[in-house]
Amino acid sequence: MVRCYPSPSSLSMASDGGVVRSGWDDKPQIIGYKQQRPTVAKGSALNSAQRAGLVLSSESKGAGQAHGPADHQRIAKLDRDDAPKPPEKVGVEVGKAVATARMNIKNAEGKSMTQKELATAVNAQPAAIADLEAGRSIPDQQLLSKLERKLNVKLRGAKNTIGGPLHPPKKK
Repeated sequence: MVRCYPSPSSLSMASDGGVVRSGWDDKPQIIGYKQQRPTVAKGSALNSAQRAGLVLSSESKGAGQAHGPADHQRIAKLDRDDAPKPPEKVGVEVGKAVATARMNIKNAEGKSMTQKELATAVNAQPAAIADLEAGRSIPDQQLLSKLERKLNVKLRGAKNTIGGPLHPPKKK
């Protein structure tokens, strides 16, 4: 169904009794239909239209926009820059201090303490102790404090104090 809605102010009576349209009402608006877009000619139809002077330009849609691998590389670089940095790992010097202090503690049979025995003593997983000694773990302050008390070795603080005694002898 086609409906036309002219504005009443734009209508005037002509001498012959017909409706005359003026201004923006020259073309009636048809509700429910979109305007037809011009079709894009390709191939030989485009060539003949260009020869006849009917085609002004033959640019494709989106011409001038950057597409391709360079654009993806730029986006990936932005993503890498915005990504949060992973947390710092425990230093290797902390792992060496834990390993040497653990080896110095002897059990009832005269053997050095194992990682499993140390983990049991501080209520932790044996893998957590192994990762700590290898320098792969994220610092867990609760675990480090338990290890300091059990091994009597300083594991936190300045790098030059790590591995030293937890309570050094008092000076007189």
